[in-house]
Amino acid sequence: MKIKPLFKKVVVKAKEAEEVRASGIVIPDTASKESPQQGEVLSAGSQCKAVKKGDVILFKTYSPTEIKVDGKEYLILDEEDILGVLTK
Repeated sequence: MKIKPLFKKVVVKAKEAEEVRASGIVIPDTASKESPQQGEVLSAGSQCKAVKKGDVILFKTYSPTEIKVDGKEYLILDEEDILGVLTK
């Protein structure tokens, strides 16, 4: 089954939070989890102009709606809740 978001909605596959940073710093479990999260855009609604499929984005922790389809977890959020697109 596929998810087709409507209007300015975006379907995202969340990336797991890193426990160790590239510099070698270990992030303890007690650290604040309220920082922005990141994920890969799987699909974007027809009115989304800022992101497209395949983009890696940053978004607010509490903004997405969590859903489960065919046993897989996805997030749906509004385009306005996207804080930025990660680039290399």
